[in-house]
Amino acid sequence: MIQFQNEFLTVFQSGLYQTTCTVVEANDFILVADPNWLPYEVEEIKQHVARIQGEKQLFLLFTHGDFDHIIGYRAFPGAKIIGSRGLKEHPDKQQTAEQIRQFDIDYYIDREYPIDFPEVEVVVEEDAQILSIGDAAITFYLSPGHTHDGIFTIIEPLGVWLAGDYLSDFELPFISHSAKAYQETLRKAQSILDHHKIEVLVPGHGQSTTSKEEIRRRIQLSERYLDRLIAAVQHEDTDTMDELEKQMAYPSKFTKQSHEENISIIRREY
Repeated sequence: MIQFQNEFLTVFQSGLYQTTCTVVEANDFILVADPNWLPYEVEEIKQHVARIQGEKQLFLLFTHGDFDHIIGYRAFPGAKIIGSRGLKEHPDKQQTAEQIRQFDIDYYIDREYPIDFPEVEVVVEEDAQILSIGDAAITFYLSPGHTHDGIFTIIEPLGVWLAGDYLSDFELPFISHSAKAYQETLRKAQSILDHHKIEVLVPGHGQSTTSKEEIRRRIQLSERYLDRLIAAVQHEDTDTMDELEKQMAYPSKFTKQSHEENISIIRREY
């Protein structure tokens, strides 16, 4: 379904995990970020792109390499693929593609396109790397922490910020890579907010927002969670660790495992 839309931006939201896919319609290109999840949802995105593309070049951007974010990769043949160096050199490409296949098997899902890991053509190597297309400047920032291969993407002059699996309105940090890197990425997020004219933020899961105050609140929410969890782990404060686990939205076996992984990574790094 369409979660947010204006004259140049359409954000689709899956029925699974509130996962978003963003379609940007610029003067000289169409950009699709993280097409997902279910076949009919990917088809809705494809039909929307077909209606607006015309002769414009199509880019497919992946904010990171988690299987739910790359699941619609092969549904857009001919698109030019954008991703980080970490995504291009991902060490577990086959394993990630197998997660998609297993998901489809578990839920009796058939897709009309093959399952594969993205082959990156436009490689993001460093912070503030810019891709200029016509009157648009797409600025990338590396955003490790949740995963090793994440990127923030700012599309100007439209003021669109594609945040990947950061700055959700309801998700607390899921650390699959590095707590220290996650903290640095949050500091980077604050700098982006201070130095770019952001009109709309789209997280990988949850609601988009046009409010700078709300973006700042989300940054601070993640910072406070990490600061408290790091201190609790360092002092073996199990009461606070348990309290923070209960603050996870939609408590489940999945969020419990994610919380335990956060603690394990913090113990390793601190």
